[in-house]
Amino acid sequence: MKYFIFLLIIGISLYSCDSNKKTVVNNSDTIHNNIKNDTIRIANDELEYEIIIFEPGFQAWLATQPPMGYNGITYLESRNRIFVITYNNRVIDNRSRQLYEQEINYDSTVHYGLEVNYLLYNYFIYFQQKYKQKL
Repeated sequence: MKYFIFLLIIGISLYSCDSNKKTVVNNSDTIHNNIKNDTIRIANDELEYEIIIFEPGFQAWLATQPPMGYNGITYLESRNRIFVITYNNRVIDNRSRQLYEQEINYDSTVHYGLEVNYLLYNYFIYFQQKYKQKL
């Protein structure tokens, strides 16, 4: 009887250790889905523009920021104008192709709307914080 109880305790211990190992799974599909979920696309066929942000972690960071409408459209447009000019100058200067890959075509005479300006502004803030850049 003692032998049976001893084997039962060892069996339960081994079973519980094995179940903990199964909870940690690193699946490439999960990583791909997280990257896919962090892609933000905004498009307007009338104005023929499209913004695609491929930055892992941006969407989660954006959820912690003040809501759309917190800053006025005039403020966002003026800040975006400055950020885009600085960013594009760094693309042209070829400072770091890893950070500044391609120019952003932002025309300050076009009214893109609150959503586009809000996301673009917040992307620049995120970019500065994540990569320790000053635009």
